Amino acid sequence: MPSFDIVSEVDLHELSNAVDNANRAIKQRYDFKGTDTSVKQNKEEVILSSESEFQVQQVLDIMHKELVRRKVDIKSLEEGDLKPLGKQVQQKLLIKQGVDKDTSRKIVKLIKDKKLKVQSSIQGEQVRVTGKKRDDLQAVMAMLRELDLPVALQYTNFRD
Repeated sequence: MPSFDIVSEVDLHELSNAVDNANRAIKQRYDFKGTDTSVKQNKEEVILSSESEFQVQQVLDIMHKELVRRKVDIKSLEEGDLKPLGKQVQQKLLIKQGVDKDTSRKIVKLIKDKKLKVQSSIQGEQVRVTGKKRDDLQAVMAMLRELDLPVALQYTNFRD
C-alpha cells in the first residue's frame, strides 16, 4: 500500500549557511558599522544580538531574507522575546524540529474530516498516511499545503 510520512525538519546545513550570509550582510551594512552585532547558531537555537532593539529587528529582517533565499521555511523558527543583557539586546530563535502532538492530532483530524480513503497514524514526531491509491495521498498533500499550520511540513518516505 502506498504511504508517506509528514515531518517537520530543518536542514541545519542550510540554516548555518543562512546564518553565515546574514553575518556577511551585517558586516557590509553602513548602519551596523562600529556596533557589536552578530548572529550565532547552536544546535537548538539561533541568537541575534546587537546594541539596540531596533538593530535586533533589522538583523531579524536580514535573517528572514537569508532564510527565504536558502529555502528554509520561516515557520521552522520560533521567535523569543527581546532580552537586554548589559549593553546588548538579544533575541533567541528556537529551531522547531518534529511535529508536536497537538499539531499531529489536528492533522489526523483534518485528514479524517476530508473523508478520503486513507488512514493516518501518529508515530512519535511524525504522521504516517497510508492509502490504496496514490491519488488520495497526493490529495492529502495538496490539502495540507493549503492549510496555515504553525509548523513547516515536509513529506518524506513516499512509497508505492
